[in-house]
Amino acid sequence: MSSVNLNTSFLFHQGSRSRSPTFHLFHTLTKLPISSITTKKPQKVLTKEDVLKGKDENKDSEKPAFNFKSYMVSRATTVNQALNDAVSLREPQKIHEAMRYSLLAGGKRVRPVLCLAACELVGGSEAMAMPAACAIEMIHTMSLIHDDLPCMDNDDLRRGMPTNHKVFGEDVAVLAGDALLAFAFEHMAVDTAKAGVPPARIVRALGELSKAIGAEGLVAGQVVDIASEGIADVGLEKLEFIHVHKTAALLEGAVVLGAILGGGSDDEVERLRKFARCIGLLFQVVDDILDVTKSSEELGKTAGKDLVADKVTYPKLLGLEKSREFADELNKDAQAQLAAFDPDKAAPLVSLANYIAYRQN
Repeated sequence: MSSVNLNTSFLFHQGSRSRSPTFHLFHTLTKLPISSITTKKPQKVLTKEDVLKGKDENKDSEKPAFNFKSYMVSRATTVNQALNDAVSLREPQKIHEAMRYSLLAGGKRVRPVLCLAACELVGGSEAMAMPAACAIEMIHTMSLIHDDLPCMDNDDLRRGMPTNHKVFGEDVAVLAGDALLAFAFEHMAVDTAKAGVPPARIVRALGELSKAIGAEGLVAGQVVDIASEGIADVGLEKLEFIHVHKTAALLEGAVVLGAILGGGSDDEVERLRKFARCIGLLFQVVDDILDVTKSSEELGKTAGKDLVADKVTYPKLLGLEKSREFADELNKDAQAQLAAFDPDKAAPLVSLANYIAYRQN
């Protein structure tokens, strides 16, 4: 560990074709050890139980607390129904069965909920963002199907169930992912227009989504991740590049799409972009921590697979405690971006950031 510079400044770069200005997020890792992922003073330190109940004693005690658990259950139910309606069982039956198998296999629906919450935060409605929320989840599911293939991570378990290629075969699994990717754009373009969203917003959102998942986004992270397997000298900068692109890009896309479709100003969109970039990287740091601290049964997927594949992770590079500390910094930086918004309207995103930080699977 002595060779790792824990005062490294982490640079988040926007791609060259982005309409948004480049911005920098700096994370200084302190030397104080912590035993869990927490939020430091001046904010109250919340436990997982507090977050699930929506408890936050920093708020006015006379105000009813935001019930995060109820919010997530309600939103996930709505998203699941929208996904079920969007990808119905029709001919050719086998490909639609494969698409539905993974798309409707459960999951926390964090990405679509982020999209809906961001849209409402800037004054939009659920109907304006629901097609985009579903499209994000279709693309996320595609990435999981392809990620589990033998040529990639070669995984047999996903969300506690056999992976898509184990049920339908590798050929159909590849095609199911391809079909979900293509249909995501069709569904978002057609159904968002039906919701009355101005065409200019839809075009801008489609551009953001394309960038998030292409050779400057998710694919870029995957390629560098594959190329880095087994290499001993992968540093923090490259590790951050992998996860900002492989994991954070789609979470960022979810939030930014919601903000654009909801009619957010350029300043609001950029604040939410920075928020999403932080929680996207936070999601991966926590994922790396859980991979070495939880069992396959607890995670619903194969635990320790990154160790077996000799992949560089935050715990491997920084150690477990410093990784938890980095997660804490990312959570605080994310929530700082929400300070300019109405606290009540921002409550879902604040709680989602805490949920990502404290999740156990």
